[in-house]
Amino acid sequence: MALDVDNARRALELFAALRVHITTFKIGMQLFTAAGPDIVRQIVARGNRVFLDLKYHDIPNTVAMAAIEATRLGVSMFNIHSFGGGEMMRRAAAAVAEVSAREGLTRPTLLGVTLLTSIDEQTLNEIGVNDPPAAVVPRLAALANASGLDGVVASARELEMIRGRVGDPNFVIVCPGMRGANAAADDQRRTMSAAAAIRAGADFVVVGRPILEANDPVRASLQLLDEILNAVTDSSQSGCARR
Repeated sequence: MALDVDNARRALELFAALRVHITTFKIGMQLFTAAGPDIVRQIVARGNRVFLDLKYHDIPNTVAMAAIEATRLGVSMFNIHSFGGGEMMRRAAAAVAEVSAREGLTRPTLLGVTLLTSIDEQTLNEIGVNDPPAAVVPRLAALANASGLDGVVASARELEMIRGRVGDPNFVIVCPGMRGANAAADDQRRTMSAAAAIRAGADFVVVGRPILEANDPVRASLQLLDEILNAVTDSSQSGCARR
C-alpha cells in the first residue's frame, strides 16, 4: 500500500485503518519529504514493514551512504536506480551487507528501479535511448542481478522477459502502479491489474491511488486483496505461485 499523501497525520490515519489488512506500506518521495524519517520509524515501531521508495540515484559513494541510513531505519526494502550503473549498485549492496552484519540489523531487500511505469518508447527516445522498454528493462534487471541486488522494480508487462533473462529463482520483482481489475490507468502507461501481475509472476504489487482516492479506503483495499488472493490461488493451482 502506497502512502502517497502530503502529511504525517493523514498517513498515520490511513496506516491505522489499514494495518490490520496490509502488512507493508510504501513511503515515497512526497511523504518522506513532508514528514521525514520519523514516519518510517513510527510504522516500523508498530510492527509493520516499510518499502522506502526514494529511488536513490547519485555517485556510488553517496548512494552507498544513503543505503546505510535506509538500513538503519529498519525498512524491509528500498530501491536505487539501476541507471546509476553497476558500480553504484555494487557499492550499495556491499554497504547494506556490511552495516547489517556489523550492527546486527535485519538486512533489507535491495531493489533496482528499471524503468518507471510512466516511461514509454517515446520518452526513451527523448533521452537518447533508442531501444524499446522491452529491450531495456531485462538488460537493466540482469545488471542489477549481476551487481548483487535482490531484485528490481519493474512494470508487470516486462515480468516474463525479466524471468527469462534472470535465471535466479529468488530474484524479487516488485510491480508498481497497480490497479483493480476495472480501474483507470491514470498516468501509468506500462501497467496491468494487480491480479494479472500476480498471475504473471510478480512477488509484490504496489497499490496507491485506487485506495487513496476511494470513498472507503478500507473497503477498496479489501476488494483488491480479494482479487490478489484469488490470483494467488489460481497461480498455486497452475503451479506458478512464487511467494
